[in-house]
Amino acid sequence: MRILVIEDERQLAAVIKRGLEEEGYAVDATFDGDEGQFYAENTGYDLIILDITLPKKNGLDVCRELRLKRVSTPILMLTARDKVRDKVDGLDCGADDYMVKPFAFPELLARIRAMLRRQEGNKNPLLIVGDLTLDPAARLVTKKGREIPLTAKEFAILEFFMRNPGRMLTRATLEQHVWDYEFDSGSNIVDGYVRRIRNKISPVGRRGPIETIRGAGYRMRNE
Repeated sequence: MRILVIEDERQLAAVIKRGLEEEGYAVDATFDGDEGQFYAENTGYDLIILDITLPKKNGLDVCRELRLKRVSTPILMLTARDKVRDKVDGLDCGADDYMVKPFAFPELLARIRAMLRRQEGNKNPLLIVGDLTLDPAARLVTKKGREIPLTAKEFAILEFFMRNPGRMLTRATLEQHVWDYEFDSGSNIVDGYVRRIRNKISPVGRRGPIETIRGAGYRMRNE
């Protein structure tokens, strides 16, 4: 899953980015409202963490303009403003949740997971497709109760497949949601990761849940 952090405190932005990347998220960070809005409008993020007090354009205006332009990406306001009126303003301009600095990082992760579930209309904290179960909070994948060890990037790719069962996913879509802007899209790294995931979740010689759509991409069968 790919997250955009719009935060002008560069040290805090770096801490958030590093922490989320350690959890397997792909993260881009921007440091003012104009740049953040440009990124949000032109990239398919799964979630945006948005500070209110930003140079060039404040977070409330960014949020409001994104919603006017029909950008429906979930937005978590992260700010030092803790008055009720500030929270109301943030939610009324289109934000989905609100956190006050300083914050506990585990709470930030929990709110991110909850927002992603709401976006999918799924209240179950576990992702279940066929005999595979993925627990985003525990970073754990099991098949018929047996744990499947995955690297952070393999976990992120499988999570994206399991959040989109039955949907055809192009390589470009996988790149956009699982890697940040530093990714070299000219490589065949996506195919390599999918191959390794298949080898881990499916017995050799058996048809696995991730199928190749020739000339298009991949699809996880919802069965």
